Amino acid sequence: MWQVVYIATKKEAQELKEKLTNEGFLVKIELTDGGNYQIKVPASEAEDVYQYLNETY
Repeated sequence: MWQVVYIATKKEAQELKEKLTNEGFLVKIELTDGGNYQIKVPASEAEDVYQYLNETY
């Protein structure tokens, strides 16, 4: 199961996906109805991703 960890613009989503992927996380991006992008990771990795985001953003 995938969990949303961040909502971003297209540019932000692409940059964040690259950073997270480089850190070894599985990531996918989905366009929302509102034109933003959801950053999704497996639920089992979500806590680690939240920690990474809090440390780097």
